[in-house]
Order: sequence, then C-alpha cells, then structure tokens
Amino acid sequence: QVQVQESGGDFVQAGGSLTLSCTASGLSFGDHSMAWFRQAPGKERERVACIGGNGRARFYADFVKDRFTISRDNAKISVYLQMNSLQPEDTAMYYCAAASVCWPSDSDTWGQGTQVTVSS
Repeated sequence: QVQVQESGGDFVQAGGSLTLSCTASGLSFGDHSMAWFRQAPGKERERVACIGGNGRARFYADFVKDRFTISRDNAKISVYLQMNSLQPEDTAMYYCAAASVCWPSDSDTWGQGTQVTVSS
C-alpha cells in the first residue's frame, strides 16, 4: 500500500523560513516524481513545485519566485520543500503527492497535508 506523509508545517512570522518534509512508502520512490501543492481556505488547490525521480528536473509555480526550493533524498524516500521569505499569502494546507511524472493528478497518491500559517 502506497502511503504519503507530510510533516513540518508550523506557525511562522512573515519573512521567516520553513522546511516541509514528505515521505512516501510502498512504491519505488526513485521512479516517481514528487510534488507539493497547497490549498488556502476558500481557494482552489494549486501547484507549488515538482521534482523528477532522479532529482534533475524541477518545476515551480510562478508565484514561488525563487523563494522555495524542492529537493529529494531517495535513500530516505523523502522530498523536501524549503520555503524562504514567507508571506501571509503563503498560508495554506500543503500537500505532497507521488506520480509517475510531474504533475500528479487527483488519481495519484496524496498525503493528508500539513498546515503552514504565516502571520503578518
């Protein structure tokens, strides 16, 4: 059974940094792309970042603007999202998902999410 689990969400002040982590078990991790999405209250879920299985291909949403970095450690079956210069508009539930290619769809495996709250 494939399982995806996020962690690292927290309450931070504007301008601060946070690193989210995600582990994915029950699959051939290195053969899967991993992505981060987010959803703020009352808004649609949106793409944040995606990384290919070998870590070379990386894709980012425009709003990231070099503030966020996605990375992975296949030995630890983990993917990370380093977030810098956080702003209140980054407040959202952040989700991790695994797929064969970027970007995951609703039918792929998703975690339960981790909450990021940025205060002004």
